[in-house]
Amino acid sequence: MARMSYVVLARKYRSRNFEEMVGQDHVVRALTHALEQGRLHHAYLFTGTRGIGKTTVSRILAKCLNCTGADGQGGITAKPCGVCTACREIDADRYMDYTELDAASNRGIDEARDLIERASYKPSVGRFKVFMIDEAHQLTKDAFNALLKTLEEPPEYLKFVLATTDPEKMLPTVLSRCLQFNLRPMSPQTVSEHLQAVLAAESVPVEPGALRLLSRAARGSMRDALSLTDQAIAYGGGRLEESGVRAMLGSVDRRHAQRLVEALAARDGRALLAEAEGLRNQGLSAAGTLEELARLLQQMAVEQAVPGALDQADPETEMVRTLAPLLAADETQLLYSMVLQGRAELSLAPDEYAGLVMVLLRFLAFPAQGGGTPRPAPERPASLPVAAPVSAPSAALQARVAERARAPVPPVPPAVVARPAPATRAGAAKVSEEPPPWMDEAPFDDEPAFAAVAVPEPVSLAAPATAPSAPLLAIEVTRTPLGDRWSELVAALVAGNAVMALVRELAMQAQLTSVDPGDDGVERWQLRVERETLRAPALADKLQAALVAHTGAALRLEVSAGVPEDSPARRDAEAAAERQRQAEQIIHSDPLVQAMLAQFSTARIVPGSIRPA
Repeated sequence: MARMSYVVLARKYRSRNFEEMVGQDHVVRALTHALEQGRLHHAYLFTGTRGIGKTTVSRILAKCLNCTGADGQGGITAKPCGVCTACREIDADRYMDYTELDAASNRGIDEARDLIERASYKPSVGRFKVFMIDEAHQLTKDAFNALLKTLEEPPEYLKFVLATTDPEKMLPTVLSRCLQFNLRPMSPQTVSEHLQAVLAAESVPVEPGALRLLSRAARGSMRDALSLTDQAIAYGGGRLEESGVRAMLGSVDRRHAQRLVEALAARDGRALLAEAEGLRNQGLSAAGTLEELARLLQQMAVEQAVPGALDQADPETEMVRTLAPLLAADETQLLYSMVLQGRAELSLAPDEYAGLVMVLLRFLAFPAQGGGTPRPAPERPASLPVAAPVSAPSAALQARVAERARAPVPPVPPAVVARPAPATRAGAAKVSEEPPPWMDEAPFDDEPAFAAVAVPEPVSLAAPATAPSAPLLAIEVTRTPLGDRWSELVAALVAGNAVMALVRELAMQAQLTSVDPGDDGVERWQLRVERETLRAPALADKLQAALVAHTGAALRLEVSAGVPEDSPARRDAEAAAERQRQAEQIIHSDPLVQAMLAQFSTARIVPGSIRPA
């Protein structure tokens, strides 16, 4: 007698109605109400990660639309009977009026046209013809465009269902035509409860630890959870034991992560290396170690921030509560960030265990804040001289300078640091006499020290008052009447947000060289633009459309290559340079600034530090 073929758990326990759906109550509620009230949309979009029920919801919806009831007299319902021809054949993947299309392998315009042609025919046996396109974001742009008209105004007997794991790649025009539902990843608790019910139905004994490992490994995907459970049953010979599931998944025992946290908190590098070597000897994954360590640190952070918030029924909660006081809250956050970053760096290390060790040792480079034993800070070498403070300028003087510079007055700095003269005593460290990099000239030969005068922003003193703080780039603009007209137009377009991004840049960088009346009544406006990327026809067309809308005149833009001599951008640069020149002149000629420079003979005005108000 032939044995019946085995049906995997993910297929055997696939939900067949909304009551059986797990973890998607918000979607079930919305669709149920819509079906009960007869408010049916022509296109639905289900988004979410893999294995959380997008295709399942699509099939249930198709059954709801086509169910005829056990007696063959039923209509559209939120509770399909499951026994009529439509319900049974949709479950068996052979219903003529329900089509599932995988866009990953049928993504071109030819497939889209074939779908449109099939949509023109009425349902063969059902009430509605339902097209389900899985991974719809992989359709080409041409295929999307071909579907748009049918998607927006389909026949009354046609329903579209799109499913995608990446809605960001969907065209906005498609998104706007669909009723969108986002299916959420399921919590480990939800997955665990469902697995427990499935295993009870299958009469498979399971240890709580094994169930917890499978629920975490699924990462919110019920399909993955059921597939892993199938694999674990085969691995364990019909039983689910924690040790067997851990070995199958390559998971690291929580006790290893516990010992690592204890060693890190105590700043015990020797114990840390010993634990890492033990992981290597046992063949445990470095990536798995960091993953378990990250999970433990996350729970520690929760306990530190909200004591008692962790699941009381979880047997590992007591361990977390014991570890939480060992690290300060900011140390826990720092270590968590290091662990996450370290997982991405493992592939770059000489080997994964060396990478693991470096991630853990990185934390020891930071001084302890709590829990561990702080390391003494290094002492300052006695031979290094201490800078002698120089009296700071008076608060009144700084306030007046700040007022002249049109800047708010910050608090008076506590001291002005001066560089000491070179030490002459035997054995004393010699201090470099090189000027700092922001000085535009070296100190005078007879000046052994310099003073950096701290003054409020935006004025910084560290350059001679007789020279400008920075050379100004001369901006020459050959002004023309057409340039005046063009600058006014561009200013109006920019103020009204009529041009954006590269179109705005084209308008700003262009020079209007001529306006000629055309024989057909359409004016020809000639623009000169230097940058090749801005001379793209598409940008010129958009700018032309904006000008026509603003002026109401019939015109045609023609863009040619050349260096503009009068453009809005050049005029703005000229005005900015003039404001900068005036601001620098005010500061350099200000008597208060002159007094400060006289008080500190080697003071300078830092180039580029003056900013016009």
